[in-house]
Amino acid sequence: MDTQYQSALRGRVTEEMTAAARGERTDPEKVRAEIAAGHAVLPHNPAHPGAAPRVVGRAFRTKVNANLGFSTERSTCGEELHKLRVALKAGADTVMDLSVGQRLGEVRREMIAASPVALGTVPMYEALSRVGGDVDALTPELLLDVIREQAEQGVDFMTLHAGLLRAHVPLALRRRLGIVSRGGAILAEWMANKQRENPLFDRWNDVLALCAAHDVTVSLGDGLRPGCLADASDEAQFAELDVLGDLVRRCGAGGVQVMVEGPGHVPFNQIQMNMERQQEVCDGAPFYVLGPVVTDIAPGYDHITSAIGATAAAFHGAALLCYVTPAEHLGLPDEDEVRQGVVAYRIAAHAADVARGLPGAREADDAISDARREFDWEGQFRVALDGDYARARYERTRAASGGKADHCSMCGEQFCALRTTKRIHEHHPG
Repeated sequence: MDTQYQSALRGRVTEEMTAAARGERTDPEKVRAEIAAGHAVLPHNPAHPGAAPRVVGRAFRTKVNANLGFSTERSTCGEELHKLRVALKAGADTVMDLSVGQRLGEVRREMIAASPVALGTVPMYEALSRVGGDVDALTPELLLDVIREQAEQGVDFMTLHAGLLRAHVPLALRRRLGIVSRGGAILAEWMANKQRENPLFDRWNDVLALCAAHDVTVSLGDGLRPGCLADASDEAQFAELDVLGDLVRRCGAGGVQVMVEGPGHVPFNQIQMNMERQQEVCDGAPFYVLGPVVTDIAPGYDHITSAIGATAAAFHGAALLCYVTPAEHLGLPDEDEVRQGVVAYRIAAHAADVARGLPGAREADDAISDARREFDWEGQFRVALDGDYARARYERTRAASGGKADHCSMCGEQFCALRTTKRIHEHHPG
C-alpha cells in the first residue's frame, strides 16, 4: 500500500492505541507498518461513532470474533442486543451481525450504536432477504446497493464471497457435504441457475470503490470452506483460496484493507498446512478462521472441538478467531452459549499467544500463580479470564464447609500440596 494510504491511517491507529483492550501494549508505528504491508487490518468505518477498533494481525494479540444476529425463525432485536452485551462483557474483540429476515437496517443501526468494537456483516444476507429469498431475483446492482447502504450506515468490515467462481461449483458438489457456507451456497445456486459468473467477482472494482470510499475492511469469505473432515483440504477449497490470493492483491492496489476467512472443519494434523498455505497464497494477509472444528462427532460440545483447532490455527498463522458455540450445528445460540463461545475462544487465543512468545502474554498466568501460592482467592478472580464464574464456583466450596474453607475441596486442607510446599520452605529455608 502506498505512502498516502499509510498516512491516512494515523488518526485511527492513535485511537486504537488509547483504547487497546485488556492491557495490550502496541507500538503505533508498528501498527502502521503492518497495515501498510498488508499484514494487519484495523477495521473502523468513520461512520461508526464511539468505536474503539482493535488491530488484527500476526504481530499482535490474537483476537476473537462473536457471531450474533437473528434467524427467520428465532430471536428478536432485543435478544440479539442483549447477546451483544454478553459477548462484549466476555471479551469479544469484534462482532458480526448475521441477521436474516425483516427490519435488518433497523437492527443493524442499533447494534452499531451499541457496539464499541468493530462490527461486520454479510451483505448477501440482506440482499436475499430483500427479494424474499428468491435467489433468481438477485442482481449485481442490488448487491452493490446493499454494500453501499451498509457502508453508509457504519459497518466496519464485510464478508464478501467473491472468490467462489462458477467453475468451482462442480468441484464442491462432489463432496460429502457439498457447500456449507450460507453465502457460498446462495451464490453457487445463482451462478448455476443464471449460467453466469459470481457477480461479486465480476463487479469487484465497483465493490472496492465503495469500500475505499467508506473505509470498510474487506473480509474475503470462504464460500467453499469444508463442513466436515471428509471435505477438508480438497480441490474445491484450494481452488477458491487461489482466487482469494488474487483478490487480496487487488484490494491492496485499491487501497482497501483486507483479511481472509478460513476453513471450518479440518483434521488436527492438517491445520498447520492450511495456515501456512493461506499465508503463502495470500501474501501474509490476516487470516480469520472459524474454529477449525477437529472432529465431527460432538454436537453440543463444538465450542470445545473447535477451540482445540483454534489454538493450533492461531499458533500456526491465524490472527482472528471466529468463535463456535455449543449450539453449532444445532440451533441459534442463547446468551449463555454466546458467553461460553467467547470464553472458550479467548482461552484458545491466549494459549496460542503464550506459545508464540508474544511479549507480556504470560503475565496474567504468572500473576494468577502467585495469587494461588499465597491463597489469595480474590487476587485469582481479578486475574482470571472469567473471574465471576471462578468466584461463583469457589463460593460453592465455601458454602459446603459453612463458609470457613480457604482452600479448594479437591485435596482439602490436610492434603493440600501448596500448604505442604509452604511448610517445607519455612522449615528448610534456602
